[in-house]
Amino acid sequence: MQHTAGNYEAFVKARPAEHAQDTRAWIVGSGLAGLAAAVFLVRDGGVPGENVTVVEKGHLPGGALDGLDVPEKGFVIRGGRELENHMECLWDMMRSVPSLEIEGASVLDEFAWLNRDDPNYSLRRATVKRGQDAGHEGKFDLPQRAQKDLLHVFLATREEMEGKRIQDVMSKEFLASPFWMYWRTMFAFEEWHSALEFKLYLHRFVHHIGGLPDFSALKFSKYNQYESFVLPLIKYLTEKGVTFQYDTDVRDIDFSHRNGEIRATAIHWTREGAEETQELGEHDLVFTTIGSLVDNSNDGDHATPAKLDRGPASAWDLWKRIAAKDPSFGRPEVFCSSIDETKWESATVTTLDERIPEYIRKIAQRDPFSGRVVTGGIVTAEDSSWLLSWTVNRQPHFKKQPKDQIVVWVYSLFVDTPGDFVKKSMSECTGEEITQEWLYHMGVPVEEIPELAATGAKTVPVMMPYVTSFFMPRHAGDRPQVVPEGAKNFAFLGQFAETGRDCIFTTEYSVRTGMEAVYELLDLDRGVPETWGSTYDVRVLLDALTRLRDGEKVRIPGPEPLRKRLRRRLEDGEIGELLEEYGVM
Repeated sequence: MQHTAGNYEAFVKARPAEHAQDTRAWIVGSGLAGLAAAVFLVRDGGVPGENVTVVEKGHLPGGALDGLDVPEKGFVIRGGRELENHMECLWDMMRSVPSLEIEGASVLDEFAWLNRDDPNYSLRRATVKRGQDAGHEGKFDLPQRAQKDLLHVFLATREEMEGKRIQDVMSKEFLASPFWMYWRTMFAFEEWHSALEFKLYLHRFVHHIGGLPDFSALKFSKYNQYESFVLPLIKYLTEKGVTFQYDTDVRDIDFSHRNGEIRATAIHWTREGAEETQELGEHDLVFTTIGSLVDNSNDGDHATPAKLDRGPASAWDLWKRIAAKDPSFGRPEVFCSSIDETKWESATVTTLDERIPEYIRKIAQRDPFSGRVVTGGIVTAEDSSWLLSWTVNRQPHFKKQPKDQIVVWVYSLFVDTPGDFVKKSMSECTGEEITQEWLYHMGVPVEEIPELAATGAKTVPVMMPYVTSFFMPRHAGDRPQVVPEGAKNFAFLGQFAETGRDCIFTTEYSVRTGMEAVYELLDLDRGVPETWGSTYDVRVLLDALTRLRDGEKVRIPGPEPLRKRLRRRLEDGEIGELLEEYGVM
């Protein structure tokens, strides 16, 4: 397997793999990583669809890319995915998947046209004092000390950041800045999360620094991601003959070690209460999704809080059994052993009263019923004790959604802190109480809040114990390679497999692991798109520098005669032109 960039490899059709017709593939988990592996096996590897089986513990595909209409409860979205144009593997896959909405178009075509016609940006990113604009005016307000902190982390080696927390490497000045508020609420970072992941995010998305304050960096699908992405993928794969085996809980995988080679030999699962074993033959492959950010998720409803499930977690237990068989298979305990540091809660609010959308309109400064961009991303109630954020995507967010309803997604980073209106933590609250706290920070008159929350909305809270588990401080080897050294017929998929320069908690990372796994095991003669290299582009770095300094020019140090001489030297060359073009000097 090789990583490549440019049109030469992007437009090449891979030749079918050797023994493609005889290959059988077993994919554990139908999240995006597993679905991607299935697509690349069939599209690029030449493996017949009927030779591919996706094994799923639940009764629906999609993993964390969900979007449900739950009878008696309401619409449910555990989270939403922030997308951008340089998700190279994701868009490589979606260019081949037909749209369910537009005849003759791909999912990529549909997505790109939508975001070209209706570009995303926010008109109010943060509020204070119950719905008033926070007044940051798009500025980061980073003191010199905070700028130095960012530069230090950016230039540090990976090894220097391993095992450290963000609060270990960033000053109080940085953690009090609007930049950190923008960053942490957009990406769900906590101060105790991994400094290494923070560094990787800086490198991966340095080209979007300027888009942080207004979300102009982001793109979104027309509907929730289950309907916009998962359903087209399922239709594509089903039509290719791929089998989906639901209600099947994989319990263990056997491996053999011989002469430096490792082979998976059997998969053990429980299906409909019966234990079964699938022996693996000479040309069989197994792709296993390890870990899960939504394992043990628990839904409440408008009258019932969501529960924190600390019990056995199937996906994590599978990885633990696998990891015990070889040191190169990772250390799952690093990620799943600190639930109080990896949990947070979200809630889906469905409005039933016409008064609530008017408050949305006031803050978003857009018509929520227009079918176009509304908030353009999350709005953070910056002075909320919960650090509550909420968003309204294009409506309807579900195809079945009544025209007079708005679906809102709400989440908090401080789920154990008492609220400002509801004097309870979010984790203790019913859907109705979460609605009350949200309405309070929207500016609804306090005397109207109880009645409006009780009758004007239907809210489903969801507690997720492991949702930021991949942000826990880690060292090299804690995550296994997608294809471990010596592995001949198996690979690891998903957010807890190691690929290199890309960063987790993105759709791109899941798809990249699926693509790299298939390309490496089948030895395909087409390159995997490299992670977008903006961190190596001097133009991007200069632009980011200017944005981080809120447009303030860099002052050349030293005596005035020396500064004049340096300025003259710079002005006469391409470096000076670049510095002037990007507003650095």
